[in-house]
Amino acid sequence: MCNVNQTASRHAEEFGFSRGDIIQEWLWDDDVDDSIRASIEELTGEDLVDEEYDSAVDGVIIWWRDGDDEDALSDTIVDAYAVLGEDGPLWVLTPKPGRPGAASSSTVQSAAKTAGMNAATPLTVSSDWNGIRLRAFGKGR
Repeated sequence: MCNVNQTASRHAEEFGFSRGDIIQEWLWDDDVDDSIRASIEELTGEDLVDEEYDSAVDGVIIWWRDGDDEDALSDTIVDAYAVLGEDGPLWVLTPKPGRPGAASSSTVQSAAKTAGMNAATPLTVSSDWNGIRLRAFGKGR
């Protein structure tokens, strides 16, 4: 069994981020998993930037919880994709089933579809959070 930091570190690479990438973080709150944030920053060598950042970015993570408005998630996905360069990785992170704020993957898939995106199968990114990678319709792996 691996510890949370090892899991987060392993999955930081699976996010598809690289050294020097600028990663934008949306919908941060005090319930997020700081080990995921730290592992992304360690991998990229850059601090995460928030949704107020006004330049192009190389990747995006969106922290989303059940109870948040699904239409707002679709809007956030559209806004995040607009600043994302050349099909960079875009992830929606949700609490795992059984955790406070756990969101159904079908809810994320529906919001993604509304935003013109396909949603992949959820990936465990820590003991409490799953990640779902989104891709624009028609984009390959």
